[in-house]
Amino acid sequence: MTVTLDSAITLPCGATLSNRLAKGAMTEGMATPDGVPTKELERLYGIWSDGGAGMLLSGNIQIDRDHLERPGNVVIDRPADEEMKAALKSWAEVATRNGNHFWAQISHAGRQTQANVNKNPKAPSVVKLGLPGGQFGEPVALTEAEIEELVDRFALAAATCQAAGFTGVQIHSAHGYLLSSFLSPRANQRTDKYGGSLENRARFLLAVIAKTRAAVGPDFPISVKLNSADFQKGGFAFEDSLQVVQWLEAASVDLIEISGGTYEQPALMGAEGMEEKEEQNVAPSTQAREAYFVDFAKAMQESVKVPLMVTGGFRTRAAMEQALADGAADVIGLGRPMCVMTDAPNQLLAGRDELPRYENQLQLIPDWLGFLKRFQMVKAIDGFANIYWFYEQLHNLGHRGHTDPGLSVFKGLRAVEARNKEILAARS
Repeated sequence: MTVTLDSAITLPCGATLSNRLAKGAMTEGMATPDGVPTKELERLYGIWSDGGAGMLLSGNIQIDRDHLERPGNVVIDRPADEEMKAALKSWAEVATRNGNHFWAQISHAGRQTQANVNKNPKAPSVVKLGLPGGQFGEPVALTEAEIEELVDRFALAAATCQAAGFTGVQIHSAHGYLLSSFLSPRANQRTDKYGGSLENRARFLLAVIAKTRAAVGPDFPISVKLNSADFQKGGFAFEDSLQVVQWLEAASVDLIEISGGTYEQPALMGAEGMEEKEEQNVAPSTQAREAYFVDFAKAMQESVKVPLMVTGGFRTRAAMEQALADGAADVIGLGRPMCVMTDAPNQLLAGRDELPRYENQLQLIPDWLGFLKRFQMVKAIDGFANIYWFYEQLHNLGHRGHTDPGLSVFKGLRAVEARNKEILAARS
């Protein structure tokens, strides 16, 4: 049977997504300083629900308020009080108003918590993030007892979201955050049962899946976001990822989103890192130049049957349909295009051939200073800065109901940084 963008897919748990398009997880920064969802988040997700995707993924919902991915994250790190229960329920109702799924992405930022949130974040080992500027502090290694407590927190957050009306969860084990860093031999230098062999490094993640499944039951979708590779020398490699995917399938995971990179090597963002990229043993293809992780997913499909989702770089309907036809992806994730074209799924389903590539007009360093981009650090800063432009579009959607495509990268950067400071000041 030919699989197209409008084909439904039934997951191993029995839940059905109405089409093959999903809104990928993107950090919103719109919760209260105490981590409670707001009406602005509701407005944003209501707009996306009307946009036609079969499934929406939330941005990071943190299980520890001292380890935020950014100020303004939603936080579920304790049993929900009545205010949190009501806010989560209202958010879920609006985000599913078009009959689509809405899944909570549950995460712990680990050593990628910025120093203005936590100067000594918890991590697998005392291995500091290799980025300049003092934005990230010296990490502290988790004890075994603390790891077990965090396993319980992941399960608590999942059960809390299920009770509020979310229709699934995604455990974030990619991009260098805590679970991802445990998988990396570069970040994880432990000598106990959570370090050393890949089996030990994956123990934390698999414990989270087991506890979460026990908490939500067999019929509730559990997804995992996993790096195909870290693309760093001595990091989590594709061969490791392939084995972990097989373990996740055996552990009753319903959908695995294939991604890649870390803050040090931000392949996930299409940005330059501070070091030379470590290539992996997967053949390049024309298609992979548009969709960053398609080749990795296609190689994985030869070993597992669990549905795979690929997010990152898709802009043409032809490439999306080719990925589905080749069996390289079962679900196509859309991120940045939906920051401006919020009904991109509907437009694709109606026959639109290509989505706008806003990145082409975004640069912090102007063309006349282009020679500076020969320096790796400058290229990295320029790449990260345009991400803030997309953050600001989400803010505009949540607060005003519309975007500002004419916004400059510099203005977007300044606006996001100012709000981050306000939220942090209110927290303290």
